Amino acid sequence: MKSQKPKYRRVLLKLSGEALGNGQSNGIDAARVSDMAEQIGEVRQLGIEVVIVIGGGNIFRGVAGSEKGIERATADYMGMLATVINALALQDALDRRGIATRVQSAITMTQVAEPFIRRRAVRHLEKGRVVIFAAGTGNPYFSTDTAAALRANEIGAEVILKATKVDGIYDSDPKKNPKAQRFARITYLDALQKQLKVMDSTAFSLCMDNKMPIIVFDLFKPHNLKRVVLGEEVGTLVTG
Repeated sequence: MKSQKPKYRRVLLKLSGEALGNGQSNGIDAARVSDMAEQIGEVRQLGIEVVIVIGGGNIFRGVAGSEKGIERATADYMGMLATVINALALQDALDRRGIATRVQSAITMTQVAEPFIRRRAVRHLEKGRVVIFAAGTGNPYFSTDTAAALRANEIGAEVILKATKVDGIYDSDPKKNPKAQRFARITYLDALQKQLKVMDSTAFSLCMDNKMPIIVFDLFKPHNLKRVVLGEEVGTLVTG
């Protein structure tokens, strides 16, 4: 790494629920969570303020539940509860590394998490704490991608770092097409016109309207998160 001077002061890291699993079964993989906490710790050591929005797909996905006959709003609330479980698991892993962490939930559950209060979240960041936002936006029919776009704008993040299993955005599925081309940079409009699956349309439109840059990168390569915040050309940058 050429420079240790971070490019960003405050970032939002979007994690999928699947990132906490082992890819073979539902649930939480302790080794995966530990690896994530280690990468987040590397970024905190640089003095960067970190907020995290986490999904729940490794435990329960609302859309999948509704397809099996559960009423959609109910299924979505169940999915929100799954994100709280993941948030607590990640909080525990960070705490074990001496990284002060707070979980804020969009659904009130004061015994395990603070309610989401924007000013309190910002104050936590100013005190050097990592803040994990759980339960999405607190509303059915909205994804955790939308929650990430919303919270990033609310707390004044400079960029959304969308962690995935691939090293950026491709013109087709690289797992199916070995000749798929990766974009180093792409505009919001091009991503929409090419129907590239960066985020769902609601989340993506919110980022585009508020000029919130998105970096899509592979979290499963060691030190990749640190490389991103140091400004190295990792993954794909989506911007205006």
